[in-house]
Amino acid sequence: MRVLQVLAVSKILTSHLSRTHRPSASRQMSTAASSLKKSPIFRTLGLIGGKWIDAYDAKTIQVNNPSTGEIIAEVPFMGTLETNDAISSASDAFNSWSKLTAAERSKYLRKWYDLIMAHKEELGQLITLEQGKPLKEALGEVNYGASFIEFFAEEAKRIYGDIIPATLGDRRLFVLKQPVGVVGAITPWNFPLAMITRKVGPALACGCTVVVKPSELTPLTALATAELALQAGIPPGVINVVMGNASKIGDALLASTQVRKITFTGSTAVGKKLMAGAAETVKRVSLELGGNAPCIVFDDADLDVAVKGTLAAKFRNSGQTCVCANRIIVQEGIYEKFAEIFSKAVQNLQVGDGFTEGVVQVGPLINEAAVQKVETFIQDAMSKGAKVLLGGKRHSLGMTFYEPTIVTDVKSEMLLASEEVFGPVAPILRFKTEEEAIHMANNTKAGLAAYIFTNNVQRTWRVSEALEYGLVGVNEGIISTEVAPFGGVKQSGLGREGSKYGIDEYLEVKYVCLGDMNRS
Repeated sequence: MRVLQVLAVSKILTSHLSRTHRPSASRQMSTAASSLKKSPIFRTLGLIGGKWIDAYDAKTIQVNNPSTGEIIAEVPFMGTLETNDAISSASDAFNSWSKLTAAERSKYLRKWYDLIMAHKEELGQLITLEQGKPLKEALGEVNYGASFIEFFAEEAKRIYGDIIPATLGDRRLFVLKQPVGVVGAITPWNFPLAMITRKVGPALACGCTVVVKPSELTPLTALATAELALQAGIPPGVINVVMGNASKIGDALLASTQVRKITFTGSTAVGKKLMAGAAETVKRVSLELGGNAPCIVFDDADLDVAVKGTLAAKFRNSGQTCVCANRIIVQEGIYEKFAEIFSKAVQNLQVGDGFTEGVVQVGPLINEAAVQKVETFIQDAMSKGAKVLLGGKRHSLGMTFYEPTIVTDVKSEMLLASEEVFGPVAPILRFKTEEEAIHMANNTKAGLAAYIFTNNVQRTWRVSEALEYGLVGVNEGIISTEVAPFGGVKQSGLGREGSKYGIDEYLEVKYVCLGDMNRS
């Protein structure tokens, strides 16, 4: 009853909003774009050695607004030569940056954090312009992304070594932790700020320097964030940004012996290529790759909590996150009831441009290829017996907007259940027993995030321990935080980001033995 009352109120509010006069989204977007282009943080050139530069051959690439297709800016289409210069710049800067005290590096990072938060509105608008997510969500990403800089500014001062009891009386044994060196950071388009700060924060905190390669679809946020790093006083060459030809930039980072680590967030296919390429120079790698997150709803779950949590886990960023609920696995006793209530909740989601008032979760998909992928998955499911309960087609808004969709009677052999859809599509599968749910959840090559909804404490422990995933949310759909380790198992990646564990990814452990200590 509580769920239905909440939904009824939500529907009334939505109807009221649709009748309330408000400025058009296009007018708000145009105003934001015009204002941003006048901002000192709006940059459209690459950053190498503290200087803003064009591609050496003057080639450019367009950055488009996915909501309208309009060109926001043109940025350099860089390649091998520019990347090699960025690596050299980072290598030169490493010699001095790594020798600063932890307290000094901490102050630089704290200043960078303060500037990011001071420019929160501009950064949020920039994310919405080039990535498409609703402004409220984009502002949330700024908070989330900045939190990694703040956390690692503090963690920089807590990198401790160790003293080992010696086996011989005239020896002293101790352990040092030292920065790995130059880091190549390759980041995706779905979180254009947070995926950078989650990597660059710990790297800088322990004394590494970086060459960042943002997605060519969303480079403007990365450039603005780098501009704020310069304003914070972080020395030239510590952070470098190149964009353009992804394969040439990636190959240059892999081939260089000066680059000692690659950190990547993106598809499993690309992650495998980077891992293979890193073997040539035996680089360290951190990989945060694709997911196929199960969301298990047991008969004993609180439906209010389950619907709210599943909604958040599925439709955030229009379903374009690696931890999105990709398979909603519901116990047969509440399958129809859950589907009905969940469907009503999804119907109340507003779809539109990110600057439209009231659009909370569902903006456009990033490009036409993303829409076509969703369509392929839907067609495959329907051809194998699944039913579209809601949505299932492109939105009347056009461009790359897609209707929030629910598909029932989904089976494990369908693409919707076996691969990551990366769109606003919620497939609902049915299970009988706890053992079957665990088997269904683990029956995938991925192992990033999983969600369970239950009021049974014993079941919470049993299922959490049995799930082959790096992150598990219990009765909660939003679980990422800077203070907890983020990463997957199986083919979802290697290593962890965030938390005290994340900084270890950028450190080498050195053992030192002092002999002849008894000599006076």
